[in-house]
Amino acid sequence: MSLLGDARDDGRMAARSLVASLLDAAFPPVCPGCGLEGAILCVPCRGPLERRMDEPPGVPIGLVVPLPEGIAQLEWCASFSGPVREALHALKYRGERRLAAPLGEAIARRWARAGIGGDLLVPVPIHPERLRSRGYDQAVLLARAAGARLALPVAPALRRTVATAAQHRLGREGRAANVGRAFALESGWADAVRGRWVVIVDDIVTTGATLSGCAVPLLEAGATAVAGLAVARER
Repeated sequence: MSLLGDARDDGRMAARSLVASLLDAAFPPVCPGCGLEGAILCVPCRGPLERRMDEPPGVPIGLVVPLPEGIAQLEWCASFSGPVREALHALKYRGERRLAAPLGEAIARRWARAGIGGDLLVPVPIHPERLRSRGYDQAVLLARAAGARLALPVAPALRRTVATAAQHRLGREGRAANVGRAFALESGWADAVRGRWVVIVDDIVTTGATLSGCAVPLLEAGATAVAGLAVARER
């Protein structure tokens, strides 16, 4: 990268930091887990994110289940409950984008300790209609935070072709059937994916159907392997 490019990146980071400071001053963060003002996610409520950090790769919650089809490794930080559940709901449904930083950094730490490969982070995309109504994609924010800590590039290499129903409204079997073949490779990203170990980033994993749906076009484009990385896993 050129010196000019470095200067531009430094300028962008400074601008983001200033904006974040102004937002914090105008709208003080409130921990979604306990309601403590002044902390976007307080130390006690971060506890569940740390419980699996030193466990071996792939340790399951509850009963042993097979990996989702097409996924070589699946890692997550916590069960989808308590403060983690509240934090993800606040990020996803209540517009609290500031939570992407601590949550994304948590999945980066888990992957740094347990990941067996990885060249490229690819966030699970939401449908364009949902993106327009929400204004952001929570998986993109998580992937960017994780990528910054892992020093890995983030590629918006997938697009969602079907506006599926919100997964939280469905039962386990309904969630698996809901996704189907809902993802495709974005135009122009085949070269970036080919020969790479791709890590798909999402907020929550339940059946793994979404990860499998994302893996299909990535493997068809020549990805060496595809893994999954999420903040939480639901039993």
